[in-house]
Amino acid sequence: MSRLAVRKTYKLYIGGAFPRSESGRSYPVTSPKGDFLANASRASRKDARDAVSAARKAFPGWSGATAYNRGQILYRIAEMLEGRRAQFADELGLGKKAALESVDAAIDRLVWYAGWSDKIASVHGTANPVAGPYFNLSTPEPTGVVAVVAPAEPLLGLVSVVAPVIVTGNTCVVVAAERTPLPAITLAEVLATSDLPGGVVNILTGHQAELAPWLAAHMDVNALDLTGVTDPDLALRCEQEAAANLKRVVRPSGDDWAADPGTGRMTAFLETKTVWHPMGV
Repeated sequence: MSRLAVRKTYKLYIGGAFPRSESGRSYPVTSPKGDFLANASRASRKDARDAVSAARKAFPGWSGATAYNRGQILYRIAEMLEGRRAQFADELGLGKKAALESVDAAIDRLVWYAGWSDKIASVHGTANPVAGPYFNLSTPEPTGVVAVVAPAEPLLGLVSVVAPVIVTGNTCVVVAAERTPLPAITLAEVLATSDLPGGVVNILTGHQAELAPWLAAHMDVNALDLTGVTDPDLALRCEQEAAANLKRVVRPSGDDWAADPGTGRMTAFLETKTVWHPMGV
């Protein structure tokens, strides 16, 4: 006796929970060959606002955690991702060898960023020479809530834009790759069962052109990563909307996700705080 396959509709990931889109909308996700894989929720502007609220609520606790603690949580995410290695490989829609290599690279990328958690302040902070009886110390601090439009590379690219944002103490709202959202949804399931506090990462699936400008214009979003925006008109519109509250905007192009990522993405969403302190006599 044959059975009907269950056509799963994946939900959003907001505030550590998996709500349905308030709009009730979804869209089909297909394989590169056009085969149906699942339905993904199509997030609305209201869902985006809820995600920003969750990210803002989580920011004080996450930014106030020790760098060591944040690094250990990223290590834990990497461990759990490795435990679901085969599932992620299936969802990438590549050949088996290429898919497993991509998953392994994403795991290694998480571990790499985890190792930077308690070092970035030492490398990019400094004691400044000043004329006078003062210590002058500069140290990097997180910007706040970062909206990220994820690249089309659905796992390694996704990890490469999310990890540097959160390891430095920021929280984020992520618009997953529109055509290949399943790895992002599965990553949300990993995050929900890891030690990452709810709201630090929020993942929306849906149409990039609908969500990105709304996040760019949101006055409680502090920074914007447009890595996944390939339409130059949409990118320009987002940059114009972001200017309303002077958001930091990253708009890289031609990323090689297999290359050494460097520290640029971590420092892009850090602000330098300088403190003067009188010397003792």
